[in-house]
Amino acid sequence: MKAIVIEEFGGAEQLKEQEVAKPSCGVNQVLIRTHATSVNPVDFKIRQGYMKEAADQLPMILGGDVAGTVAEVGSNVTRFREGDRVFARPRQFGTYAEYVAVDADIVARIPEQLSFEEAAAIPLAAMTAWQALVDHGRLGKGQKVLIHAGAGGVGTYAIQIAKSLGAEVASTASAANEELLRSLGVDHFINYKEQDFSQILSDYDVVLDTMGGDIQRDSFKVLKSGGRLVSLVQQPNEQLAKEAGVTGNVFMMEPKGDQLEQLAELAASGKLKSIIDETYPLTEQGLRDAHEKSESHHTRGKLIIIAD
Repeated sequence: MKAIVIEEFGGAEQLKEQEVAKPSCGVNQVLIRTHATSVNPVDFKIRQGYMKEAADQLPMILGGDVAGTVAEVGSNVTRFREGDRVFARPRQFGTYAEYVAVDADIVARIPEQLSFEEAAAIPLAAMTAWQALVDHGRLGKGQKVLIHAGAGGVGTYAIQIAKSLGAEVASTASAANEELLRSLGVDHFINYKEQDFSQILSDYDVVLDTMGGDIQRDSFKVLKSGGRLVSLVQQPNEQLAKEAGVTGNVFMMEPKGDQLEQLAELAASGKLKSIIDETYPLTEQGLRDAHEKSESHHTRGKLIIIAD
């Protein structure tokens, strides 16, 4: 099968198209024929060598989302059959390829209302947002949440998930993204280039930190006593958290089939939509272009790779 592979760490030029062996389907797996995948920031960070612990070995195939059709079903799997439209965040990277073998317990059916491209945008980013807000943030109805970088992949889903929970949502972005964020349900828009969120907001229950550094430090100022700072990028300062009377933690998303099914239900009901910035073909040049776009940090929503 065709796959886009990296043989060593470095720039986007390390992404190379190769013919590799099609994965075998384990007894508890389904083999998915890829129709679409996506590019997430973790992909270029691994490629650059900043997250070598996430690279089992080189050469490796990057990619953490897959949407496609079931091509083969493991002997222990009864929930799926050939031809089913499914999507997943596999436990291992490797979705820049024509076929992906995925553990069946973390696979979900794609709602009929969604295209493969819309579905491919969801698993990694939306499950990250869900786990940040629900599992770690314990966000509930009537609470207030600040979501940093709301126009990004995780941010666009986090806004919608927070609204579905009945929360009041503030979010930071550039002025060019104000209309988008308000259309997703943002109650308080902060133009980070012109406004200091820490001087405007107060008494928030949860902050979703996607930036780290000074932004994370200033986020403690907007939390109420007992509030929760959840970071995707770095461990919050324990002393600052103690002084503010809040908790802070960093986490890595874990694929969970039941959560992906809940997200599928939200999408089917129209409460969760994928914001797709650009699409690219599953080719060497297509992935290089998509990685360079992702590295620019100016992506609105998600970058999608179309396999066919």
